[in-house]
Amino acid sequence: MIYKIGDVVEGRIIDFTHEGNGVLKTDDFIIFVKEALIGDKVKVKIDKVKKNYGVATLVEILEESKDRIDEPIDLTESRGGIPLIDYKYSEQLKWKTNKVKMDLKRIGGLKDVKVKDMIGMKTPFRYRNHTQIPVGQVKGKPIIGFYEKGSRYIIDMEGSILQSKIGDRIISIIRKWMKEYNIPIYNRRNRKGILRHIGIRTNYKDEAMVILVTGSNHLPYKSELIQSLREENIISIYQNINKSRSSMTYGKKYKKLDGEDTLLDYIEDYKFKISPNSFFQVNRRQAEILYNKAKEYLDLNKEDIVYDLYSGIGTISLCIANQVKKVYGIEVVEEATEDAEINAKLNNVKNVEFITGKAEEIFPEIIEKNRRANKIILDPPRKGVEKEVLEAITELEPDTVVYVSCNSSTMARDVKDLVDKRYKVVEVQPVDMFPHTAHVESIILMTYCG
Repeated sequence: MIYKIGDVVEGRIIDFTHEGNGVLKTDDFIIFVKEALIGDKVKVKIDKVKKNYGVATLVEILEESKDRIDEPIDLTESRGGIPLIDYKYSEQLKWKTNKVKMDLKRIGGLKDVKVKDMIGMKTPFRYRNHTQIPVGQVKGKPIIGFYEKGSRYIIDMEGSILQSKIGDRIISIIRKWMKEYNIPIYNRRNRKGILRHIGIRTNYKDEAMVILVTGSNHLPYKSELIQSLREENIISIYQNINKSRSSMTYGKKYKKLDGEDTLLDYIEDYKFKISPNSFFQVNRRQAEILYNKAKEYLDLNKEDIVYDLYSGIGTISLCIANQVKKVYGIEVVEEATEDAEINAKLNNVKNVEFITGKAEEIFPEIIEKNRRANKIILDPPRKGVEKEVLEAITELEPDTVVYVSCNSSTMARDVKDLVDKRYKVVEVQPVDMFPHTAHVESIILMTYCG
């Protein structure tokens, strides 16, 4: 059957997309539906038709999924950012585990890989230590909240169940300040206005860093805002200037307005100074589980030399350094490398060398200079690993490769490349870093077959 825009279709949701939208299959045609859960029988109205799929609006849930639940929480934020919030948490974990298996099978061609059950959280709420919240305006009224999924429409919210409660209070303070002083909201189209985003970072002590993202250098009534924010456990306030029309939250220029330069946080017993633009795992509790699994997979000893590719501010490098002879961290962001060096001194770690540059350029160069290593850990961005890096790994022939991934699709693609070049997948351990979202984190152990 050929569907067209406006058609009303009934069917049962059988899967989720990588964004967490429901998947309805009818007459060999796939339809994506927001706010629909696996097991729901639904009536939908088709909004968009492509060659191989359609996009539809949920009209009515005819029969609720047995795994649909009603969490006893006050949810004021957009469900778009937490599309699985109404789906039983144990089922979320099962679906995510299966997604890793299916990606490895379909994309990586690996049918018999041992994928362990995903490690979830006992309390899967208020786990984010870094939130970036858009600011907008409706009928002259300032609003603060996350975007509805797939749109630029902001859902006004009092707080988020994903962030610490101090984050909710910060939103309240800034909202009151915006109203009282009539702070202009930034408009990307005409590049007028001031405030465009709020960044909130928190640490293990529930101390906070606030980042005010503005579309201009000028920030009016900032002393009044700083005074109000000081009433909370806020130790650092920054202004970030972003004049671009892009969707990127932060611009390149930061200006400290008040307090400390950095926020101090921990993973296990290791200290990390977090700058406003530092990459740090957003789920501290699960990061410890992830890093412990990484150390287990690496099976470290005092003679090991390890490359940590995409090393960020040095979290993994520093967590493994005391068990090995040497660690080389490679990271493209210069500020992150600078933070990593500071963190090495902070933890009195002396056997780590951090190198700034693109992994696909620096790593092959190092291999050519015969700077050998027997183990590699890599934690790339969502796009995965560049082919030059994969080629350099196979040239180096390390005994062990441990791959940490936030995108099981690109991980499966990269793993296939390494398997084709004499590496064996031993085991995969998914870890739920982002409960109630469709994001999947995995760590995979590979060994060289010779």
